[in-house]
Amino acid sequence: MTNSRKRHTPEQVVRKLGQADRMLADGADVAAVCRELGVSEQTYYRWRNQYGGLKADDAKRLKELE
Repeated sequence: MTNSRKRHTPEQVVRKLGQADRMLADGADVAAVCRELGVSEQTYYRWRNQYGGLKADDAKRLKELE
């Protein structure tokens, strides 16, 4: 059995959060945004807490420090 979960790089997470922000600003709800991005709501909120205000370069530096 293969592991079908996908790992996202910090840069990918920040980009997807940016997409999510734009979609939410256009009136989409969180469930629809998560479906479009291919992640669960739990993952979305975890990303939002971890990477919320970062830019892609900042997220990469944060990951390197961990």
